[in-house]
Amino acid sequence: QVQLVESGGGLVQPGGSLRLSCAASGITLARYTIGWFRQAPGKEREGVSCISSNGDSTYYDVSVKGRFTISRDKAENTVYLHMNSLKPEDTAVYYCATANKNSGYCGSLMGTRFYDFWGQGAQVTVSS
Repeated sequence: QVQLVESGGGLVQPGGSLRLSCAASGITLARYTIGWFRQAPGKEREGVSCISSNGDSTYYDVSVKGRFTISRDKAENTVYLHMNSLKPEDTAVYYCATANKNSGYCGSLMGTRFYDFWGQGAQVTVSS
């Protein structure tokens, strides 16, 4: 059974940092493009970042570029989202997901329709 579990969320002050983890069981993440998405209350789920299966391609939404970094640890079967300089507008539930196809540029796969397996989400709240 495939299971993705996000962790590392929480409450942080503006300007602070968090590291989200996406740990998998029943699936080898290194075989898949992995995406991070977020959903704020009353808004649609939006793509934040992705990393290709071989790690050569990454993508960041313009709203997080320069502040967030995606990485993967194949040995731990985990993908991370390092979030720095957090802003109140980053407040949302963050989800990781595995893509149902691969691409040389993972940014072309930032629609939710390209992702099959999803975690339960991790709440990130940025507030003073």
